[in-house]
Amino acid sequence: MEPSDSGGDLQDVADVRARLGRALQDRAGTIVRETTSVCLFAGMERIAAEDRTTLVGLIFELLTAAVREGALDSRTAVVTELGQLVTGRGIDVRAVFSLVYLMERTALDELSADDTVEALAQPWTVVSQAVRRASFEVCATFAEYLSREMVPAAIVDALTTLHTRSVFVAALEKEIQRAERFGHPFAVILFDVDNLGEINASHGYGAGDRIIERIGITIRNYFRETDWVARTAGDAFAVLLPEIQGAHAERLADRVRTIIRERLQLHDHRSNTEFPVTVSAGVLVAESVDKSVTADHMMVEAKEAVDQAKKAGRNRTHSAAATIGRNVTPTRAGMSMD
Repeated sequence: MEPSDSGGDLQDVADVRARLGRALQDRAGTIVRETTSVCLFAGMERIAAEDRTTLVGLIFELLTAAVREGALDSRTAVVTELGQLVTGRGIDVRAVFSLVYLMERTALDELSADDTVEALAQPWTVVSQAVRRASFEVCATFAEYLSREMVPAAIVDALTTLHTRSVFVAALEKEIQRAERFGHPFAVILFDVDNLGEINASHGYGAGDRIIERIGITIRNYFRETDWVARTAGDAFAVLLPEIQGAHAERLADRVRTIIRERLQLHDHRSNTEFPVTVSAGVLVAESVDKSVTADHMMVEAKEAVDQAKKAGRNRTHSAAATIGRNVTPTRAGMSMD
């Protein structure tokens, strides 16, 4: 569905998006009703029935708009209304992401039975990709609204302005479910600052904060808009890369590690010395997943990959495949891995 430079291709993409939007609108009642009926399984059991109905209706409006337009604006009235409902009722962002994913599934099921979609003469992969990307756009736009309007500690890291671990895990949970359904690969990269404890001890916590802030800027600017970037611990950053092959994720991780090593040297004004800044990177590749895979388990395995990079001497990248079919015992969240 990505447009090319050709004006004709751009028109074709716009036409397909418009017709998919109409098809969704024609089946609005069914999609909203089916999503509402299963939303109790998305952590919404304590929310009043009227609020659940409103929430699902707003998400449907945003999903349809994202399919039709290819993008959303976090400042629009529908996003604002959704944000006010969620924050006013104290609804967890994970529940919102779950609802978006449930609606994505319901919408695709309905579109698969729609004759007008079949008449588009487009491969089903094109249609499903358009809806999946729209689903991501809804989640990303909603997160952007929260970070701008509310800036709660649970949503945005104050030092780096990146997403927090809770938002990242919510996005990862939805990506796992999506990958299980559609079979597309994805990857998680975990960057951990080398020797941050020693840097803080030798140069002060202000130096450590400057390092974290600058690394956050570097990582945020390097990855795609469709990737999720978060600060997941005091010295750790995570990136979720949907629909990416393992080899490409490994190259990206190693490139960022190299950029940080080459460009981030901080000056200690007390001793008039420069000291290097490096990170170790763990790349966890999920070529396929099943119901045994969870977000918490993947975060544990990403930490294990970082541990391997540090054991090998730090300032290295270590890659691993996500484990399928066994339970992983979570380690202590947020533990420093200097």
